[in-house]
Amino acid sequence: MSVQKKIIKKAERRARRTRTKIKTSSNLLRVSVFRSLNHIYAQIIDDAVGKTISSCSSLEMKTITGDKKAVAHAVGVELAKKAQEKGVTAAVFDRGSFLYHGRVKALAEGLREGGLHI
Repeated sequence: MSVQKKIIKKAERRARRTRTKIKTSSNLLRVSVFRSLNHIYAQIIDDAVGKTISSCSSLEMKTITGDKKAVAHAVGVELAKKAQEKGVTAAVFDRGSFLYHGRVKALAEGLREGGLHI
């Protein structure tokens, strides 16, 4: 097996392990995070219905300047505002296969600052 396939399998296992713990422990909505090399994406998902309630990404935030952590924080604040408009006050944070560090942590702190209880 190639090294790349091993890395992908490990990431899939981490994501599955994280999501299993989240889905079995709570009936709250889920904030799913995806981090690419240049951008960060987050969406609020209702797993009972299987629908996305609200989403936000760094692609929408073209006017924000600064490093990637600052942009991730701004995305978190914006998503929290959108969630407040839809009546969402609490959610569970799903980091997927990403470590709770750096941009993912900045996004979570932005969500909390914006008024979403995680």
